[in-house]
Amino acid sequence: MTRIVAVSGSRSADSTTRAALRVALDAAADAGAETDLIDLATVDLPLYHPDEGAQGDSEALKRRIREADGVLAGTPVYRGSYSSTFKNFHDFCGSDEYANTAVGLLATAGGGSYGGTLEHLRSTFRNVHAWTVPHEVGIQGASSKVETGATDPGAGPRITDEDLRRRTERLGRVVVEHAERVRE
Repeated sequence: MTRIVAVSGSRSADSTTRAALRVALDAAADAGAETDLIDLATVDLPLYHPDEGAQGDSEALKRRIREADGVLAGTPVYRGSYSSTFKNFHDFCGSDEYANTAVGLLATAGGGSYGGTLEHLRSTFRNVHAWTVPHEVGIQGASSKVETGATDPGAGPRITDEDLRRRTERLGRVVVEHAERVRE
């Protein structure tokens, strides 16, 4: 079975990034994949130090990425790029983790543009030999388009803009499709 892992680079309790990733993960599951979410807000991951071995949960997190056929990488936009939380996690992972892995990119912006963030992510994932899929999702004004489920936990996360919802669901399916191709 194809395994897809989403990584949320947000530390916010009411994260639109995590909510949008859950929408993409649900679509990946509907496409037949086994899914998993790494919520970086809940893990023990100290600042990366190149002279030290395993730190905090780093080995377990790296193993989850290595065992994945596809990754959905999501981050909020901070200062025109991805979050420091995501960057720190990304520093722990290299080409051993991402070899033969399809990666889909998702960025949520509070107001401004997400283009630079997706570009930065694409470049860094290619640098570790990941296969970034051509379909990406950027959500501008995310707080008005993504419901996290915090006010109604039974409702779960959802994207209220139909086009964005369809594009986010497509991201989940495209990562599954590419992961299956890369694995062959």
